[in-house]
Amino acid sequence: MSLRSAHRILGQETVQMQSYCPSRYVSRRRSSRVVAVGEIDVGGDNPIRIQSMTTTPTQDVEATVRQSIELAEAGCEIVRITAQNLSAARDLEVIARRIRAAKITVPLVADIHFLPSAAMEAARHVEKVRINPGNYADRKRFAVIEYSDELYESELQRLYETFSPIVKRCREFGRAMRIGTNHGSLSDRIMNRYGDTPLGMVESALEFIRICETHGFKDIILSMKSSNPKVMIEAYRLVVKRMDDEGMRYPLHLGVTEAGDGEDARIKSAIGIAGLLLDGLGDTIRVSLTEDPIHELPVARDLAEKAEALWSRRAGVGTARSAPDSIDPYTYSRRESEPVHLASGCRAGGDQPPRIIVTSPHPPTAVEAIVNAVAEAHAKLKEIRIEGLILNLEEVTELDAIKDLILSLKSEVGFLVLDLGPGISPESFSLLPSEKSGLGIVLLRKFSSASIHQLPGMHQFARQNGLHLAADLSPDPEAALEKIPDDHDCTDLIFTLSSPAHGSHPTGSYRLLAEGLRGRRCTAPIWIRNTPQNAVTCREWFGDRLLEASTLTGSLLCDGIGDLISIETEPDLARATSLAYNILQGARARVSKTEYVACPSCGRTLFDLQSTTRKVRERTSHLKGVTIAIMGCIVNGPGEMADADFGYVGGAPGKVNLYVGKDCVEVHIPESDAVDKLVALVKKHGKWTDPPPH
Repeated sequence: MSLRSAHRILGQETVQMQSYCPSRYVSRRRSSRVVAVGEIDVGGDNPIRIQSMTTTPTQDVEATVRQSIELAEAGCEIVRITAQNLSAARDLEVIARRIRAAKITVPLVADIHFLPSAAMEAARHVEKVRINPGNYADRKRFAVIEYSDELYESELQRLYETFSPIVKRCREFGRAMRIGTNHGSLSDRIMNRYGDTPLGMVESALEFIRICETHGFKDIILSMKSSNPKVMIEAYRLVVKRMDDEGMRYPLHLGVTEAGDGEDARIKSAIGIAGLLLDGLGDTIRVSLTEDPIHELPVARDLAEKAEALWSRRAGVGTARSAPDSIDPYTYSRRESEPVHLASGCRAGGDQPPRIIVTSPHPPTAVEAIVNAVAEAHAKLKEIRIEGLILNLEEVTELDAIKDLILSLKSEVGFLVLDLGPGISPESFSLLPSEKSGLGIVLLRKFSSASIHQLPGMHQFARQNGLHLAADLSPDPEAALEKIPDDHDCTDLIFTLSSPAHGSHPTGSYRLLAEGLRGRRCTAPIWIRNTPQNAVTCREWFGDRLLEASTLTGSLLCDGIGDLISIETEPDLARATSLAYNILQGARARVSKTEYVACPSCGRTLFDLQSTTRKVRERTSHLKGVTIAIMGCIVNGPGEMADADFGYVGGAPGKVNLYVGKDCVEVHIPESDAVDKLVALVKKHGKWTDPPPH
């Protein structure tokens, strides 16, 4: 089968598009079978289980035992340990015995790649075995050939014969199994038939599940990981649809692999993991950070708590919230929208990247304080800029201050958004300068279903005076849209929501808005607002605000929804702006800096990933639009670098291999020289620019 044929199959899967989850508007948990992992049950009505993985060499038994106990005591419910060879698999016996002697009952998982013999040994000692279909008993040479049906069937028979022994061993010892597909390590056979696609990931896993079922083995947990949240989300949705078609109800392990470190890794993890949890998918999760694994746990716990809070809010939800919407959830496509010209050189919608808006920390009358705050933020932000600034306007008397701000900020921001209090008449704005002043003006007004009749007149007034209108249709976008006259042209409006629709979560509410606009054949831009009201749980610390904003904005961007975004929960202008840009980068919606794909480290890692990642960042972080993969070993290296321009991969102890895309171009470089060699490689391929002066 050709790649084109595979894509046709994927297209056919979208006929019943929303069957991957009970509702895309309300969080209803997917029903799955329960799988016991030692003393922990996963799936069914059990809580979302939190996982992590040791980063110590497995042969260092003392260190691995110590880190496993530390993770368990910090709340990790399942601990994974790499078993990269038969010797490491044998060490699991001592590790497990020592952990149990410490009165720690946390289930242990053996992480297996390549070696069936290691899997067979590990299954004797731990509660679960993780198998990567792309690396287990399958060829991975990236040979470009077309598999005939006969050859493909013979490969499946070979796979059956090689994989069956570990299935029987797990059944014999009462072990669970995770079939964990990685986007970066699909087999040669899968790559040639399905390509480097979510469909290929799904088919790779299903082949292994079908073999398990022929042996009556169903203690399976499934994962579909990628470093690209869009690919990851599409793959999980598609595998659930495929499992439903075949009567399978296996629980899901969620994770964004190779997410990296710091804020960027937390953003990507929230986009991918929380985006699926919102749809009721996910039974156990791991947040993969290139940091001490103890730091993964609070992030995972926060995401789990938010999802479980949403899952519990099911009472009183109407059947309309279960109706399917029109998007294809298995293939990314940006929602079509007409661009709105906000100011000179600044448009929103169409083919423009999502525009970024932040909220002024001061009232409109504090002109000097606002100007200083914007200037200070831009000094911190360096190359990225505030594009839109929200000002809360409560009194008509504040308009004189707005005129002063227009003069002072016209070279600093693209447009002002004036959030109008209920007593402000739009006619008051006829004396404001239009966009010809160099600064666009957007009037933001909330319209309920009772006041929506005012929208056409206010919209016409804005047009006549060179202004723009953003309509907030909270809390019932469906009812409000139905009352806008059919003959009113809404194209150059901007639609938004400051609070969720009744009976829906924030992401679902924006999906309702997008569907309502589609029903009107309206292609007006949509503005995603991260407000306190649009938060699942509102906690006053930056880490939580980061997760909330990443969840709402990121999940919508991965659905193709969103032409403007605002972080209104963060009072610091520089922080709010950088967070917005980072979320756009994490969702692959707007590139503003270097992108890093970095694995979280494990016992296979051939160098210190944390310090190496820092060194690579120090030399390359100014390379806007370049993606660099930093991999501790070859397990997921070549494949996961499908999205990377350059790769820095552990090849042997103290030695590094360098890649351009999937091609290894230099091998066994001493680690002390590797970063310099990487920089030279970037320069050789014309991707280098000198860093700006400090």
